[in-house]
Amino acid sequence: MPKEFIKKWLPTPEKIRANKALGFLGDVLHEPNLWHINRHAVSKAFLVGIFCSFIPMPFQMVLAAFVAVWINCNLPLSVALVWISNPVTMPPIFYFNYLVGAYILGTPRMHFNFELSLSWVTEKLYEVGLPLYFGSLVCGIFFAVLSYAVVEYLWRRKIRRDWLHRQEKRAIRNK
Repeated sequence: MPKEFIKKWLPTPEKIRANKALGFLGDVLHEPNLWHINRHAVSKAFLVGIFCSFIPMPFQMVLAAFVAVWINCNLPLSVALVWISNPVTMPPIFYFNYLVGAYILGTPRMHFNFELSLSWVTEKLYEVGLPLYFGSLVCGIFFAVLSYAVVEYLWRRKIRRDWLHRQEKRAIRNK
């Protein structure tokens, strides 16, 4: 993963530090490791962002930000990756999580019609909640670790290719 591609899409640390709405974070935003774009910071950001995107909860971005600060990975990237589960993709992702959870727990899959009402949510949450959250945890861990490994692999592959390319250029020049 080239740094230039990632830098193009992420806000600069200065821009985020200048944001008055984030002033309550104080010196946390001045930690340089939260802004580094290197293999370790980006891989861990994918791990955090992908995992948080699979957990059905409000304020996923806040969770991703806290975890990113805690494990010292790229903060803007981990928060941005949470948007994998946006209002369009949430229903299929969470339904898939529910199916995985129901399969692993051995509970029968429920066929239900969704109603946007508090009574429906309180009645069905007990029946749907355990398979949904268990499946979300399993899928979140699986896809987070997979994305971490893929980013690590692609980043190392790019470094190796660049290194070999430089060696070839050096060999041509030295002839």
